Amino acid sequence: MQIIDSGMGTGLQNMIGGSRSKVIRCLRLATLLFGLLALVWANNAYSASKSILVLGDSLSAEYGLARGSGWVALLQQRLKAEKFDSTITNASISGETSSGGKTRLPALLQQRPDIVIIELGANDALRGLQLSATESNLRAMISAAQQAKAKVLLVGMRIPPNYGRDYTEKFFSLYGTLAKQTKVPLVPFLLDGVADKPELFQADRIHPVAQAHPVMLNNVWSGLKPLLAK
Repeated sequence: MQIIDSGMGTGLQNMIGGSRSKVIRCLRLATLLFGLLALVWANNAYSASKSILVLGDSLSAEYGLARGSGWVALLQQRLKAEKFDSTITNASISGETSSGGKTRLPALLQQRPDIVIIELGANDALRGLQLSATESNLRAMISAAQQAKAKVLLVGMRIPPNYGRDYTEKFFSLYGTLAKQTKVPLVPFLLDGVADKPELFQADRIHPVAQAHPVMLNNVWSGLKPLLAK
């Protein structure tokens, strides 16, 4: 039998080839659109206004410093420089304990902050208070902030070794334990890169000078920046 090619086979192949080409073009277009949407979503996530509450002690309250030179003030400058639309409420008080912070937090949460930075506990340890009480207070603050739908960043501290190795190590480790149990990010040590440099402290050898605060800000920034995108 002789098969006569009337051009139908070629036409059918061209039709299939054309359809395949259209499908490929559509898939490429869909991929491009998806990428653009993802980029827009990411930009919106970063550009969405975030309010930040800092609840700390003298290390965050610019003790002994000119106003505007502490790490919290520097944070506001960095947020602006990196195009983050964020506002900061610095509710830090020199001498504040975890108990005082726990007492003040409910009223502060009425401002509905998006992010709460908790930098407390050092004054508890310097007064030799029970570590269990400090842990309980910090846990209560984290829980209260989470219930208010705020993200939490916990800032850890160390104390001088003259309080006894056992006490100082347990104090430091309670921050890591709390962060793990409550599933919040942790800045392991606010004074990392500062504590071992005597020239970066004021005469009392407790409070850092202004030159140390950019380092402290960098320590906090590493934990805070990911929260700004959520």
